[in-house]
Amino acid sequence: MFLRSTTRWKDGKKHYYWSIVENRRCRADRVVQQTVLYLGEINDSQREQWIRAIEVFDEDAGAVEQLKLFAAERRLLLRAPDRVEVRLKDFELHRPRQWGGCWLFSELWKQLQLDEFWRVRLGCSREGTDWEHVLQTLVCYRLVDPGSEWRLHRVWFEQSAMGDLLGEDFSIAAKDTLYRCLDFLLESKAELFEFLHQRWAALFGAKFDVLLYDLTSTYFESDPPFPEGDKRRFGYSRDKRSDCVQVVIALIITPEGLPLGYEVLSGNTADKTTLRGFLKKIENQYGKADRIWLMDRGVPTEEVLAEMRASDPPIHYLVGTPKGRLTKLEAELLPLEWQKAKEGVDVKLLPTEGELYVLARSNDRVAKERAMRQRQLGKALGSA
Repeated sequence: MFLRSTTRWKDGKKHYYWSIVENRRCRADRVVQQTVLYLGEINDSQREQWIRAIEVFDEDAGAVEQLKLFAAERRLLLRAPDRVEVRLKDFELHRPRQWGGCWLFSELWKQLQLDEFWRVRLGCSREGTDWEHVLQTLVCYRLVDPGSEWRLHRVWFEQSAMGDLLGEDFSIAAKDTLYRCLDFLLESKAELFEFLHQRWAALFGAKFDVLLYDLTSTYFESDPPFPEGDKRRFGYSRDKRSDCVQVVIALIITPEGLPLGYEVLSGNTADKTTLRGFLKKIENQYGKADRIWLMDRGVPTEEVLAEMRASDPPIHYLVGTPKGRLTKLEAELLPLEWQKAKEGVDVKLLPTEGELYVLARSNDRVAKERAMRQRQLGKALGSA
């Protein structure tokens, strides 16, 4: 093990961040660095203490050598006896791993034929890295125990059975390898969604006549300026972090949660400017069809809705009514009778100007809002 530093410019000053790292030898004599412990910023005296702590003196060789982290990697001199007596009470469990979830995911991966799809598109590197196996590990991690690539590299891979199931070693979980694999996927983005569209229809009989469209954002704690074309920008922050740059992520899924498309947009992109492009994108990729789009009230504009109604075939939609318009419709909605849509949900229907307004009343929603108000009232009375 040894200390390794990374640098970052912050507030006009260079900062050094230290980690304890160990070299691990993998197949084909490849050496991969595994981060054992992140130390952050430390001063010179602390650095010297850590160096002394991770080095041991080899009396036989008369030199200092790196201390191996795992017992299996240390040099042990063992003699194989003719017989071995086993004492069950002295048995201990070492390195337990997540097996069942990883195995089930691997079977699903094969059923979806994603191994065949990615094998021809990713292949192997000159150093022998099987990129399809790296991707399979990344996707399994996202499904079984989602987190960052850094956590996969530091913790999860050693606690999972993916290495055993794939016949791989730690080299596929090297930090840089994980990030490089993600970069390779963008070239096959359109082909992947078309392939998944066909597989879901074949395996699950999935239909794609109802689409849910929404946007979210994720922020970065980094300081501009950024290179030209960088999508990190200041904008409306759903995370209440207006001090941070962000990107906007637009996603289209089916009611079952099967994604049909996504885009990463600049952080200053307004929601209402995105729908027209996605309507065209879905039509070009999957053809024209009688679809229904579900959206929040802030996504479509009146102009885009008019274009959807006038298209051939018409594109149907279900979208929240702007609050200002609800006030105008109040007089027409009040005298209408409630109709039962399903148990606990009643609706009023108001057809007008080529559209159908639906006013819904849900018992569960009423109970939820009442409980929220009661909690707020309780806090107010308690603070008083």
